[in-house]
Amino acid sequence: MRKRFFCYVKERSIWLGFLTVVTLVYLAVAGLYGYDGGVRNMLYAAHISFFFLAAGCAVDFAFYARRCMKLEEALAAGAETDYCLPAPKGAVERLYYEMLCQAKQVNCRLVSELDSKTTDMADYYAMWIHQVKTPIAALHLLFERMEECRTAEGAQLRQASEELFKIEQYAEMALHYARLDGMSADMLLKEYDIAAIAKKAVKKYSVLFIGKGLSFSMGAFTCKAVTDEKWLGLVMEQLLANALKYTNAGGIRLYGADESGMERTGEADYVVMEDTGIGIREEDLPRIFERGFTGYNGRMDKKSTGIGLYLCKRVMEQLGHTLRVESAQGQGCRVVMGFGQFSLLPERGEP
Repeated sequence: MRKRFFCYVKERSIWLGFLTVVTLVYLAVAGLYGYDGGVRNMLYAAHISFFFLAAGCAVDFAFYARRCMKLEEALAAGAETDYCLPAPKGAVERLYYEMLCQAKQVNCRLVSELDSKTTDMADYYAMWIHQVKTPIAALHLLFERMEECRTAEGAQLRQASEELFKIEQYAEMALHYARLDGMSADMLLKEYDIAAIAKKAVKKYSVLFIGKGLSFSMGAFTCKAVTDEKWLGLVMEQLLANALKYTNAGGIRLYGADESGMERTGEADYVVMEDTGIGIREEDLPRIFERGFTGYNGRMDKKSTGIGLYLCKRVMEQLGHTLRVESAQGQGCRVVMGFGQFSLLPERGEP
């Protein structure tokens, strides 16, 4: 209230000062002429004038404070501002009110157009991905038939099959990325065996393991969690794709919390994916989950989009799980998928 009073005095300072000067001039002129009893009468009239001036200012301040309160409520209302504003007083306020209403209408129209374009674009992406999957599936069948009749070009055929598989995975990732914001409507949460989901992902990527000559080992861990099979499978597949992309020798190991020697906290369960790849620079680690960030490895590889790990992080957060990466350049990478609270892992060992 004190702040509003000072604002009121500041806004009305010209008129208050003008009325005060007029009253003082009136008294000064009466005193100069020295009429009998004139000064005393004028002082009496001045007191009455100041009383009515104070009363008028009090009433005006009450209206001023109420309008300020309504404007603050309108500001807090946000999207409903044009409906909450008090009625304009005077021509100037009416012009400002009309300008504000026009700006709000333009803004609503632009937001509506943007939402419509975004929806249309997402629908188009989804339709395009579904359409492109048909020729991809047809090509897979052709490659399978051609492999049955192996010739001298068998190596080239296998390489072409690997590239086709990568195209299919990129299309799948684009489809899931387009659906990311509406992910909650596409989830079926129930208890799953995490090892079973991991095995499906590994089987799907077996063609790339064979092509690069990498080994794979999976521990006999037991880990169950309430999750969505499709979305968690997407995370597993993307993490495997990243590990395969940056691992040229050695292999990938998948194991549970018991094999890592990590102390459990309550009902916490973990699955660790560890590779012998080129690793991640220490300065890149804090930003690897940012959208569009490719880091040193991505710039050298020139094939990274900076979307994969961002997508994994978002999906894991939506599912209520955790995702953490620890790595060092030239020492491989270890990804911890947590299905509860987790403590620090022990010192890294060779997979």
